[in-house]
Amino acid sequence: MFEPSSRYHAVPTTTRTLADGRAVTHLRRRFLPQPEELMVVGEHVVAAGERLDRIAARRYGDPEQSWRIADANRAMCPDELTARPGRRLRITLPAEASAARDGGPVV
Repeated sequence: MFEPSSRYHAVPTTTRTLADGRAVTHLRRRFLPQPEELMVVGEHVVAAGERLDRIAARRYGDPEQSWRIADANRAMCPDELTARPGRRLRITLPAEASAARDGGPVV
């Protein structure tokens, strides 16, 4: 349903039947990983005017991976991560890779 690089790739779906009998399939809630459980592989110091998608492109080779930086830094509003030059951002492995490294389940 979603690309392997999508934040929703491992999120299961569920189906709900509406009052009129129609079945609607939707994603279950995506729970954010605990940042301290993610393996840190680097740090990025925000420069004036930087954007999260450009940082993701430089660090992960894909601008659409900016959600990984948001997850690693517990950001509910990703734009806040680049609002203050000098802020240090954690760059981490994906949750699945971090769990595998620790012997945990791979999702």
